[in-house]
Amino acid sequence: MSPEVTEPTDRSIVVDSLGVGLATGAYGISFGAIGTASGLTVAQTCVLSLLMFSGASQFAFAGVVASGGNPLTGGVTAFLLGSRNMFYGLGMAPRLRVHGWRRLLAAHLVIDESTAMGVARESDRHARIGFYVTGTSIFVLWNLMTFVGALAGNALGDPRTYGLDAAVGAAFLALLWPRLTAWPQRVVAAIGALVAIGAVPLTPAGAPIIIGGAVAVVVGLWLTRRESEAEITDSLEHPAEPHHHGHGHHPDDPPDPSGAGDKETES
Repeated sequence: MSPEVTEPTDRSIVVDSLGVGLATGAYGISFGAIGTASGLTVAQTCVLSLLMFSGASQFAFAGVVASGGNPLTGGVTAFLLGSRNMFYGLGMAPRLRVHGWRRLLAAHLVIDESTAMGVARESDRHARIGFYVTGTSIFVLWNLMTFVGALAGNALGDPRTYGLDAAVGAAFLALLWPRLTAWPQRVVAAIGALVAIGAVPLTPAGAPIIIGGAVAVVVGLWLTRRESEAEITDSLEHPAEPHHHGHGHHPDDPPDPSGAGDKETES
């Protein structure tokens, strides 16, 4: 007998979502410190968290600025990384069912964690609870912790004195590393990193990360397409065949007028 599956309550979903919000939002303190260490003011760092609200994009922007790149180049890099949220939004829209200004607010909360807590639910009601509680709690805590971290980073002075000029790359790697769970992802990350490193002496500051990211996207799409074609070819070469268990009558077989199958089963 299979164990009974209990439907999660609104309270349990809120508790789970707040837990994710607390863990993720607290990480905003690192961006605050790194933002000011990269040369941004406290106000600029806080505005980035308020308006951009995408950890990977924010760290990428700070990394470009810290390396002496043009803020416009940093903005392009941040946009490329944040474009995945558009696809998250397309998946969540039918479940949220919001319009007008509410749609704009919901779109601002579309990030990795809020989407994950939303799509994991069976009912639309629970999906909305998971999405909004997670997104709102992360937004509030992320911005509060960004402010705290920015004040702390600003008080430290020159980041190179403490080695904080390398913190941007380390923080970005910390965001990327948990996502490298399969060999195609590792290959894409390695190729993108090698291309970016090779482009450093040849291109202006900020450009290597864009070039490396573009190459990584192309390689990722190629690997995904190749894997899909391999699966289709394998399914065509080895089609699934129905298995007849025992010598009894199979549901798809025509009835045996002699009744031999029934007699064999009875024996």
